[in-house]
Amino acid sequence: VAQEFLATAPSRAFGVPPRATAMLRSLVGLGCLSSASGKVYFSETFGDGWEGRWTLSKWKDSEGTAGKWEAATGKWFKDEAEDKGIQTAQDSRFFGISAGFDSFSNKDKTLIVQYQAKYEKDVECGGGYVKVGPKMSDATTFGDPTPYNIMFGPDKCGYTKRTHLIFSYKGKNVLKKQDLPYKQENEGTSHLYRLVLKPDNTVRVEIDEEKVYEGSIKEDWEVLKPKEISDPDDKKPDDWVDDSMMDDPEDKKPADWVDEDQKRIVDETAKKPDDWDDEEDGEWEAPMKDNPAYKGEWYVKRISNPAY
Repeated sequence: VAQEFLATAPSRAFGVPPRATAMLRSLVGLGCLSSASGKVYFSETFGDGWEGRWTLSKWKDSEGTAGKWEAATGKWFKDEAEDKGIQTAQDSRFFGISAGFDSFSNKDKTLIVQYQAKYEKDVECGGGYVKVGPKMSDATTFGDPTPYNIMFGPDKCGYTKRTHLIFSYKGKNVLKKQDLPYKQENEGTSHLYRLVLKPDNTVRVEIDEEKVYEGSIKEDWEVLKPKEISDPDDKKPDDWVDDSMMDDPEDKKPADWVDEDQKRIVDETAKKPDDWDDEEDGEWEAPMKDNPAYKGEWYVKRISNPAY
C-alpha cells in the first residue's frame, strides 16, 4: 500500500487554507531512508533566495482573497538569521506556496516528512499543513482542488481541532479513522511535525519528538475493501420483529385511576368570605387544589417481547 502513496514527484510542498496565521520555519524536509543511510530529497530553511525556490499560488487572486507571505523570525527567536521562516502576513486569507524536487520512489524504503510550524495567533478556522504530491504543470494554480499523495499537519475550525494525516489512494483522499491530537494551543511556540512512513505499511507520527501515533495504514485508514460485506441477496423477513419490548396485554388501567383532567379539583373546604360582595367582587367561586388521588398519567406495563 505504502508504495502507491508516493510513487513519483516533483511535488508541491506546502499550502495553508483560509483564515490561518502561522509562523513557518524549516518548512519541509523530505527523506527517503534505507537501513544504513538516508538521502534528503528536499530541505528548506528559508535563507537568502527562498523566493526563487518557491512559487506563490494564484488560485485565489481573481477573488481578491489571496494572502501574502513574508520572511520573518516571529516574536521569539534565538538567532535572527537561523530562525527565520516565512509567515502569513494577513488575516482571513487563503495562503498557498509550493516548491519542486526530483522524482523518487519510496519502494522498500522508509520515508520521513518533517517540518516546523509556529502559530503566533490563535487560528479561528484554518490549517498549517504540508501537501506532498505529483508534479504540477503550473505551480501557480496550486489550491484545494490540486491532487496530492499526502496531507499532514495541524488543522482547526471552531471546536474541531486535529492533526491531519490524509493519504491519497487510487484517486481518493482517505482520512484517518480517528483524529490525531492538535498541539497548537495558543502558546505561540514552534512545534516539530514528523511523519515516518515505512515499507511494511505502518506509520509513526511524532510532534515535538513525542510519539502521538504508531499503527497500520491497513487498519486505521479505509484504503482496502472490507473482508466481509452485507449479502445483497439477503432480505428482511416480513414477520421480523424489531421491538424487544411490548405492551403487556394483561395489564389493565384500574377503574378508579384518576386521569389528567382530574389533576386539580375544587377545594370543598373553602368558604365564601363573609365580606364578599357579589356586586363589586363578582360571583364567588371556590378555589382549586391538587387532587391527592392523582398519581400521574397511566401507562401500560412493558414486558419482553417473546417474538423478538
